[in-house]
Amino acid sequence: MNKTTKIVVFLVAGVLLLVLPLWAAQFGQGWVRIMALALLYVMLALGLNIVVGYAGLLDLGYVAFYAVGAYMYALLASPQLTDNFEWIKAIFPNGLHTPIWAVIPLAALLAAGAGMLLGAPTLKLRGDYLAIVTLGFGEIIRVFMNNLEYPINITNGPRGIGQIEPMKIGSLDFSEPLHVLGHEIPSVTLYYYLFLALVIVTVIICQRLADSRIGRAWMAIREDEIAAKAMGLNTRNLKLLAFGMGATFGGISGSMFAAFQSFVSPESFSLMESEMIVAMVVLGGMGHIPGVILGAVLLAAMPEVLRYVAGPLQTLTDGRLDAAILRQLLIALAMIAIMLLRPRGLWPAPEHGKAAPAPAK
Repeated sequence: MNKTTKIVVFLVAGVLLLVLPLWAAQFGQGWVRIMALALLYVMLALGLNIVVGYAGLLDLGYVAFYAVGAYMYALLASPQLTDNFEWIKAIFPNGLHTPIWAVIPLAALLAAGAGMLLGAPTLKLRGDYLAIVTLGFGEIIRVFMNNLEYPINITNGPRGIGQIEPMKIGSLDFSEPLHVLGHEIPSVTLYYYLFLALVIVTVIICQRLADSRIGRAWMAIREDEIAAKAMGLNTRNLKLLAFGMGATFGGISGSMFAAFQSFVSPESFSLMESEMIVAMVVLGGMGHIPGVILGAVLLAAMPEVLRYVAGPLQTLTDGRLDAAILRQLLIALAMIAIMLLRPRGLWPAPEHGKAAPAPAK
């Protein structure tokens, strides 16, 4: 596509994304909620794509950074700390009301620090060994959040943290509908637009990274780390940077998830979530931003859409099949079929350096 065509495509896609929740609202706010959660998963998948797709580091504990961001916002925007720590209540008698301009940088910094903390001891590991270590890190964070209520109650353990305040931007409260020119925009639609703006920023950053010297260095490490080191690349620092940058988007997504759900608990950050995010990257096409977005949208929306398929199938079997298990079976069958037909993903990155299929005239 030439430059003019790309601009037209982007403008049309932008208008469709802006109008989509307003059109879907006529079928129920549940569909808008599914689309908002899908955007969160798009941000998570794009962050993991930096680690897996660009740098070639298999990370199965990515959900840990999601949990770090979620719990950070939950602690700073709920009565949890003021109810359990008198000195915090004395400093903030009206409670902690963290604004969005502080939430996003804090979540990014905290998650980036956690990413580098994970990356530091794994610098010499590759393949399956790296996957096992990162998997263990993700489980450690979940268990940590699940048990950090004794002797000092910080995370409220398996009961989770509730009464989390909604996101606010100035006078705009995302828990209240917005009235514009006589039209009411529901709360869930406001969150959709907020997540969409964050996804657009994430895509721009990821594209800039891919075209930068750092992105090319990551891809050199992915293809052959020994050759990259022989060419003078500091693979140690580049790997740490990949873990930190990828974790940044996970932390921001987690903080948005906590604000959107108004409740967080360790159950939301299980190993299955990490596997699902990795599957989004692999299914769409590793290292290719449009493919990762496609994979994230499909896998985030498919379980909800299949509710309407699993229900009638369960009825046909007189309830002998559990609808939840049936949905997982249908998703697994769909993924197996796609991987057999499209092993490089639904929308893989274009291959460079290969000979043309036919001689050029």
